Amino acid sequence: MNRRNRLAPLVVLVALALIPHLAQAQSAPQKRPLSPDDLARIKNVNDPQLSPDGKWVAYTVGTVDAEKDKRNTDVWMTSWDGTDHVRLTSTPDGESRPRWSPDGRYLAFLASRGTEEEKKNGSQVWLLNRAGGEAEKLTDVKGGVNDYAWSPDSKRLVLVVEDPDPTEDPEKMEGWKRKTTPPIVIDRFWFKQDRTGYLRPYYPHLWLFDITSRKAEQLTSGPHADQSPAWSPDGTRIAFVSTRSQPDPDRTRDSNVYVVEARVGAEPRQLTTFVGPDTGPLAWSPDGKWIAYGQGDEPRFSAYQLAKLAIVSADGGAPRLLTSSLDRPVGGQPTWSADGANVTFLVTDDRAQYVGRVAVAGGEVQKLTTGRRVVSAMSAGPSGALAVLASSNEELPEVHALDRGSLRRLSHQNDAWLSEVQLGAVEDFTSKSKDGTVVNGLLFKPAGFVAGRRHPTLLIIHGGPNGQDDYGFDFERQFFAGQGYVVLAINYRGSSGRGSAFQKAIYADWGGKEVVDLIGAVDQAIAMGIADPERLGLGGWSYGGILTDYTIATDQRFKAAVSGASSALQLSMYGSDQYIAQYDLEIGPPWKSKDLWLKISYPFFGADRIKTPTLFLCGEKDFNVPVIGVEQMYQALKTLGVDTQLVIYPGQFHGITMPSYARDRLERYLGWFDKYLKGKGEPTAGQP
Repeated sequence: MNRRNRLAPLVVLVALALIPHLAQAQSAPQKRPLSPDDLARIKNVNDPQLSPDGKWVAYTVGTVDAEKDKRNTDVWMTSWDGTDHVRLTSTPDGESRPRWSPDGRYLAFLASRGTEEEKKNGSQVWLLNRAGGEAEKLTDVKGGVNDYAWSPDSKRLVLVVEDPDPTEDPEKMEGWKRKTTPPIVIDRFWFKQDRTGYLRPYYPHLWLFDITSRKAEQLTSGPHADQSPAWSPDGTRIAFVSTRSQPDPDRTRDSNVYVVEARVGAEPRQLTTFVGPDTGPLAWSPDGKWIAYGQGDEPRFSAYQLAKLAIVSADGGAPRLLTSSLDRPVGGQPTWSADGANVTFLVTDDRAQYVGRVAVAGGEVQKLTTGRRVVSAMSAGPSGALAVLASSNEELPEVHALDRGSLRRLSHQNDAWLSEVQLGAVEDFTSKSKDGTVVNGLLFKPAGFVAGRRHPTLLIIHGGPNGQDDYGFDFERQFFAGQGYVVLAINYRGSSGRGSAFQKAIYADWGGKEVVDLIGAVDQAIAMGIADPERLGLGGWSYGGILTDYTIATDQRFKAAVSGASSALQLSMYGSDQYIAQYDLEIGPPWKSKDLWLKISYPFFGADRIKTPTLFLCGEKDFNVPVIGVEQMYQALKTLGVDTQLVIYPGQFHGITMPSYARDRLERYLGWFDKYLKGKGEPTAGQP
């Protein structure tokens, strides 16, 4: 009997049974790979704030208007059960930092609205009455409001206000009666910062604002920064973070927690004395006896901080470290339990970020969330409930309820967009460097990935270095996967989430161990039969761009590179960028540490070893890693005859925020990689 004839009736029956399912599959819309257009389609959900009655969560949604080439942010809210969604603002001016009044009657936010003259004063506090009506402008202070907090009785605010800069109104300046902008006069040690520009002796300070009288009065002053205010439960005192303990705070990274009576003329009292950053956000215990804060490392490790959760008595005294045995950085807004027995916070841990809780009496940190996800913000409500911002490799950040031990999604701002696009699979990736170091990261696979076939592979390097590639949604890496590339995201030594020793391993030794780790990861991907050794590319922005320069000066196997906002002649960054305190504390002044400065500048002095065609990019006004860094390397490769190109984005700072420029940058990345890594007959995006 012919085998084929024996199976024929069964084949017919199976085919008939499959007809309805095939028809359904054909009618379902086919998903597509990501495109540059999608940059303007995704919505940036942020800053969830749970109302005092626990019934609503306010949050912000950032959008892009591609036609007008502008970004905008509005305030939304969702009900705790997730059934109702309300857009609260819809102006083109942008709103941020929504905060509920403790009595639940109002929702405040920051915005810069009105005439051009009114906008010169910067962001002000606006008020939405929950009973209805349009938002009302509450404050009108010169210098603008950077931050604010409600008093417990909802009758006052504490504002963080920048000292006004008189040069913004030159005709009113003493000794300068011209309309032209006066010269910039600087005498500060730390004298420049990205986006802010050149730094003059103007600082953020605390102001008290009365809601009824609309009167603002300055509470703190002096040549130092006062920030992160938090009211005591009885409304009589305000805790804050300040650099006022140092004669010249520009020269170190030392800050401390202070407390001041909530009345004009009161003198602040210093609570902490750790020689290093004691930081906010701050949180008072329910009984007003303790203040929770973050304690960092000594100042010389400013680039490798691993914050610990600490509490200090509101009357002063020795602090208590609650997470001293947890070799992971903590962050987020600390939240006390109603009985004051526990504190909740965020923990960064090897590609994940979770909500942790620790008993004030001591003990191990308890994980309140688990899994391959990133919780990046949280806000507390009654009965211990939390509103959090959570994301994964497959989902953009959205507001979730963390209630009775489980996460429940509340917002759905990006559901429609996600239903259209085909995302690459994301897997854990581990490699071992040649010195035996175990390095973790992520592997992004294109939709058309075929096991056993080698694929063009991109090593996309995160910045920092004190950061990590994590389980949160990553548009750029997913975009490259959508174009047929395997993407490696590697947490090299210096990254966070793997403990203090791992972070500090590159202290005063840049471009060494990180490159060993990155090359080891590429070797592992090749050994696994995934990466094509003849079609390797790499790139990154900021420290990711810096490591791109280090890597191509070490290994010539890469066929294409993109280096954004980077530097290679590190000596030229001294006095050019904003990291002067770090340089003096970590590397030392060049006249004392010349050999070390030359050592960490090896990509420039060894530029003749570079054979990789490299695209350099930077924002014109970048003070974080100034444009001189990419200009020097572009000039070096151009002189050496290596294919290179330089792209400068006018008016942009370290982060490229103009939507059209952000899209242009992505398209240039792809064009550069495709030119050198994809030959004739390459498969189309998303196809095997």
